Amino acid sequence: MRPKVPYEKKKKRLGRGTGSGTGKTGGRGQKGQGSRSGVALTAGFEGGQNPIYRRLPKRGFSRARFREEFAVVNLETLRKLEGIEITPEVLLERGVIHKLEAGLKILGQGEPLKSMTVKAHRFSKSAVDKITKAGGQAIVIAAKKEQAPKKK
Repeated sequence: MRPKVPYEKKKKRLGRGTGSGTGKTGGRGQKGQGSRSGVALTAGFEGGQNPIYRRLPKRGFSRARFREEFAVVNLETLRKLEGIEITPEVLLERGVIHKLEAGLKILGQGEPLKSMTVKAHRFSKSAVDKITKAGGQAIVIAAKKEQAPKKK
């Protein structure tokens, strides 16, 4: 059974008597900024006190912003598209992938039925082995690198 979608949930009825559990103050507590109408507190707001994310020292370096996300497809999925040359454009057209991200990566889960030519930006080792074993080709496409403007 599927879980209920958010819009099927019943709305919490506030201020409907003391027996309801949300009577009188309507779930807002007693006094303070949060009990007033029109309150819009941001995440991490601590009532004017310097928030914890500003009190703690900032250290280290993260490569997260340089991470490349690839659109990932298994060989199992490509079995349905046999007989044609498989490229990122074809997969986008057919709705197999919705966004190309940094490129297309083929993973080796599943077995290809016949030989096929697959063009992608990256392949896993098992995917290359299975494609070549079936008599096909795994062709690596060069990724488009966006160059930053040079400083003068």
